[in-house]
Amino acid sequence: MALNPSQVQVRAGVEADLPTLTDIYNHYVRETAVTFDTRVFTPGERRDWLLSHPQDGPHRLLVAQEPGPAPLSGAPVACPEEAPRILGYATSSAYRSRPAYATSVEVSVYLAPGAGGRGLGSRLYEALFAALEGEDVHRAYAAVASASRPAGGEGSNTASLRLHRRFGFRHLGTYREVGRKFGAWWDVDWYEKELGGA
Repeated sequence: MALNPSQVQVRAGVEADLPTLTDIYNHYVRETAVTFDTRVFTPGERRDWLLSHPQDGPHRLLVAQEPGPAPLSGAPVACPEEAPRILGYATSSAYRSRPAYATSVEVSVYLAPGAGGRGLGSRLYEALFAALEGEDVHRAYAAVASASRPAGGEGSNTASLRLHRRFGFRHLGTYREVGRKFGAWWDVDWYEKELGGA
């Protein structure tokens, strides 16, 4: 039975999620140019990333899961095969490390293999932007990798392009052939969304 996006639970990510979140990310590392990482990670190597997204503040990690109880923070799941399946996650991360950038975030969504095309990316972004409403965040930026193309051409990552347009992001520009992965050049389109922060 197909899961309706409104049935999906969205919650803050916790340390017990790290193995699954790492598996999801590693899928994109191995199979796509969505991320420019070229080697897979262990959960231990991703722990600092997870801890850089607390449950409040401008840098968030939200997890979409099938209905069911959420794991306790840091607690191992007693029976992993009975735990609700994690379907994806969204983050708002530091845009740059210099202090003047503190009111800007970079956002991203990663869905588990087979979980795309069901509105889960939209559900995650709805929750993420709602969580950021009370924060001092002025702009959100998103980087969308696409196969290299002639200047002015449409990017190949159409699902991500549609998602960002749906949420009011506007295209700022394209870094052409900025990355090379799988023996091919990749462009990165940059998108911006105005948020309510001062």
